Amino acid sequence: MNAEHSNLERKGARRRKTPSAERLSKLLKQHYHELAMAAKDGAFVVWASICAPVEILAGFENVVVAIPENHAAMSASKGAGVPLAKKAENLGYSMDICSYARIDLGTEFGGACDSPVGGLPKPNLLLSDTNNCSLLVKWFDVYHRKLGTPHAIIDAPFCYEPQAPADTSFLVGQFQNLIAKMEQLTGQECDIEKVRDAVKNMNEATRYWKEYLQCAEHEPSGLTAFDTFAQMAPFVVMRTQPDIVEHYKLLARETLENMENGIFPVPNERYRLLWDNIAPWHQLRSMSTRLAAMDANLVHATYTSCIGTIEGGFEHYPYEGNTDPLEYLARIQNFSVCPYGLELRFKAMRQIIEKMSIDAVIFASNRSCKVYSLMQLDLKEKISETLGIPTILIDVDHADVRKYNEEGVFLRIESLLEMLDAGRQG
Repeated sequence: MNAEHSNLERKGARRRKTPSAERLSKLLKQHYHELAMAAKDGAFVVWASICAPVEILAGFENVVVAIPENHAAMSASKGAGVPLAKKAENLGYSMDICSYARIDLGTEFGGACDSPVGGLPKPNLLLSDTNNCSLLVKWFDVYHRKLGTPHAIIDAPFCYEPQAPADTSFLVGQFQNLIAKMEQLTGQECDIEKVRDAVKNMNEATRYWKEYLQCAEHEPSGLTAFDTFAQMAPFVVMRTQPDIVEHYKLLARETLENMENGIFPVPNERYRLLWDNIAPWHQLRSMSTRLAAMDANLVHATYTSCIGTIEGGFEHYPYEGNTDPLEYLARIQNFSVCPYGLELRFKAMRQIIEKMSIDAVIFASNRSCKVYSLMQLDLKEKISETLGIPTILIDVDHADVRKYNEEGVFLRIESLLEMLDAGRQG
């Protein structure tokens, strides 16, 4: 690290660990500990993708859920991503496939000693969802073939417009098939009221999550996108549980109190930026520190903004308690950015740019996530021409630091900030 970089880190040093960050650490430690203990005691273990309707699984007793994608992201953030990915590569898996997949395949088949949590307990069922990633089906199929574990697949239609009734029915039918599969495997009958309670917990947590994200509207912002990347973890791994409702309620309150007391992550904020793609897990500390040192703030990200919305929207799509929980779960399959057509992607980004007073957009072309990155060149051109704000495209990989050039990326970012300065002076 050169002296200039070191000075930037000192100048941009962030506030000490907050109560919400400490609570987050405790929640996640508790989750992985309880997951391991429950599996050891004979619980039925489901490995699910992040967009799978895990709320349905709450209708069964003694069922626990592990999210391999979250395990991979956590491993990358703690410096274990490359050692685990290399194990998969040594077993013949191509370096060109998703780094999440390589990290988890390396953990499962190459030894879990490098995993921050010692790996995940063996699954009794694999549950993938094409909503956010079609590769997940292939990834989980490896486990299906190697471990002999049943694999259930939710096939979510691509989304160009509001969800058609036929698409809702198609998804509900698949959810009913999942329930039948779980009943067969566990010997239990699904308690739909417990599913409804799980959906209510998720919905309430999402409401507070959106309140938290709204703190970014203030100038300077009450949060950074890096905060939201970290704080989304409980929603991903334990969104059906009452604990996260309280966590997100406290998170929103704490952030508002900090703002009232004049505490901001980038107090001299001059540049408000939007990030498009998955978080660069291996760069959260370094990137946030260097940006803050330049008085630049990633105030929002499409990756975290979409939680709780539908079809390129910005506001929370609420659950009415008397609604069929399966229909609601089908409806919110349209929250994820990845299956959107170009116009919905643009609609979502335009709303963020206007509501959050975004100065410029960073499109992170992700070598691991082709589906998220595919439309970025068209979006970049459309946003620059339609909204008249600067944009740049940088190369990243969300979990493999070997495919990331930090200095090259920051040369692009510095050029972007110079463009903004030039525009303001002009």
